[in-house]
Amino acid sequence: MNKKPLQLKDYLLISFICVLFGVFYLFAVYAGGMFTGVLAPFGLGILGYEPFYGIWFMAPVFTLYIIRKPGIGILTEIIAAVIEVLLGNMFGVIVLVSGFIQGLGMELAFLRRKYADVTYYTTMLGAVLATVFSFVWTGFRSNYLALDGQIVAAIFCIRLLSALFFTGYLSKRLCDQLLSTGVVKARG
Repeated sequence: MNKKPLQLKDYLLISFICVLFGVFYLFAVYAGGMFTGVLAPFGLGILGYEPFYGIWFMAPVFTLYIIRKPGIGILTEIIAAVIEVLLGNMFGVIVLVSGFIQGLGMELAFLRRKYADVTYYTTMLGAVLATVFSFVWTGFRSNYLALDGQIVAAIFCIRLLSALFFTGYLSKRLCDQLLSTGVVKARG
């Protein structure tokens, strides 16, 4: 675990990642909205955002992979959510709560490995935890208890598959590629 205080380059990296993912997150919101519109005539509009959930869990992987310091994943996810809202996310400040919850899932996965030795196991575990935490949060917020059990199961399964691909696999792969270029080094 990295116990050194953050340096200017760390703050700059966190800022860059937050802005980059804030924009990606907003695109995912609009893509989910469009997909919801496509699925709505079939009575499946509630599933429209689910294929994109894994994108919303990606930012903490990047900062935790490079900086490996407790709290950085939650901080990154919240700041990226703030940027997303400022850019025009129609869900407003409730996205900040979602950011905290999603970041917490990723933090716990990295904490389990003491923020060292980032493997696919770490990112996949983070994807699962972020999925479970976000599912409980959106289930509470959107009253999943009132929905048919098959729809609730579909929500969870699609969200989990999205998280495993985007967060667990793609984020780790992109981080590995980024580190192989030598532009940044993992500090932990």
